[in-house]
Amino acid sequence: MNNLGRTRSSQQPNHLLLTADTFVRTALPGMKGCSAIVHVGPALGAKFTQYTAEFEVGGELGGTHAQRFIFVIQGTVQLEVNGKTSELGARGYAYFPEGLQHRVQATQISQVAVIEKIYQPVSSIAQPLPIISNEDAVSSHSLDDDPTVQVKCLLPDEMNFDFAVNTMVYQPGASLSMVEMHVMEHGLSMLEGGGIYRLGDSWYPVTAGDFIWMGPWCPQWFGALGKVPAKYLIYKDWNRHPLAGLQR
Repeated sequence: MNNLGRTRSSQQPNHLLLTADTFVRTALPGMKGCSAIVHVGPALGAKFTQYTAEFEVGGELGGTHAQRFIFVIQGTVQLEVNGKTSELGARGYAYFPEGLQHRVQATQISQVAVIEKIYQPVSSIAQPLPIISNEDAVSSHSLDDDPTVQVKCLLPDEMNFDFAVNTMVYQPGASLSMVEMHVMEHGLSMLEGGGIYRLGDSWYPVTAGDFIWMGPWCPQWFGALGKVPAKYLIYKDWNRHPLAGLQR
């Protein structure tokens, strides 16, 4: 029974909420023993692509001509970069600059968040170097001096990076201090817990496993509900002038 077509998923001009009951899996070029749940991409107007890759044991992620960020939600993957092999478990992450050859292969059944974006260069600034790390190794800081909302910046806040990826943890009852409206767009994967998200003029209950896209200037606010902390992984474009990429 399909619940007579009911779902929490919603697509609006400036935002998108995708819930697990509406996920569709597909294979992307180069994938082996792996499928993708494509959450957002240029077809919707986004300037990046975000998807969840689901690996069988031995499954591989395909290649990309864009820069790529991966975050291991569950399982373990093996990376091959510049002739070196390393392993990422849960909460492990990696950044691969545009053009860097690399291989991502699962050593057990795994789920990985993948973000890909065409790099926007700035004259006289070199491309970023690859990063392989774990969220546990990153220090957190309070958002707006509120200790009940903790942020971890997974990529350096340096001008050669044209996007940022953070994790945010809200204690039960904690919330953003304001309704935000800004030029950056977001891709957000709910990892743990849940709460209420305001997107545009709508309020949505959200829980672990949901995905949200927020377009530029979409009014946005989140409050955590329940008895456990709420946590999400969030992308934003960053460090580039709003006119970047436009032709003279």
